[in-house]
Amino acid sequence: MGDTPKGRILRAASHLFVTGGYGSTSVRELAAAVGIQSGSLFHHFVTKHDILESVMVEVIELNTERMRDAMVDSATPLERLRALIICELNSIHGETSEAMSLLTREWRSLDPEARARVLVLRDRYEQLWLDTLAASADQLVAIAPPMLRKLIMGMLTQSAYWFDRDGAMDLDGLADTIMSLLMRKESD
Repeated sequence: MGDTPKGRILRAASHLFVTGGYGSTSVRELAAAVGIQSGSLFHHFVTKHDILESVMVEVIELNTERMRDAMVDSATPLERLRALIICELNSIHGETSEAMSLLTREWRSLDPEARARVLVLRDRYEQLWLDTLAASADQLVAIAPPMLRKLIMGMLTQSAYWFDRDGAMDLDGLADTIMSLLMRKESD
C-alpha cells in the first residue's frame, strides 16, 4: 500500500471501512478522502467490493513477506517464533493496523469467490505460524500448535485495545512477555 494512487485508495479505504463500515462507506466518500472524482476510482478497481478484497490481499501479502524476511535472520525455531510475534505486533500497531483490523471486521462482506481467494493467502500466512510452533513444540507449553496459534492470535489482536506505544513497555518488551507465557516451565 505504497504512495501510489492505488496505494492511497487502499489506505483510505482501510480507514473508512474500519471507522464507518464497508457497507456504509460510499464510493463518493472514498474518492473524496483520496481527493479524486468518484469515477477515477474505477480506473484502478472495477467495484467497491474489489477495493475491499484488494485491501485484504495486500495486507496479507505484505505481512506474510515481512514475516518470511524476519524469519530468515532467525537461527532457531524460538527466534523464528519471536520474529513472527514482533511482525504481527508491528502489523497490528503500525501502518497496516486498519487493514489488519478490516480482515476480521469486514470478512463477511466478501463474496464467496473473494473469500476463497483471500483464504488461500491467509492459510499461507497461518502455515508459517503453525510450522514454527510445531518446530518449537518441545520448548513451548503443551498445547497443540493450531490451538496455541489461536491463543497467540487472541493475545496479539487484543493488544490493539490496550497497548500504549508511548507507555513503559515497547513492542519488543511485549513480545518478550508473550514469549515468557509460551515457554514450557521446568515442571511441565
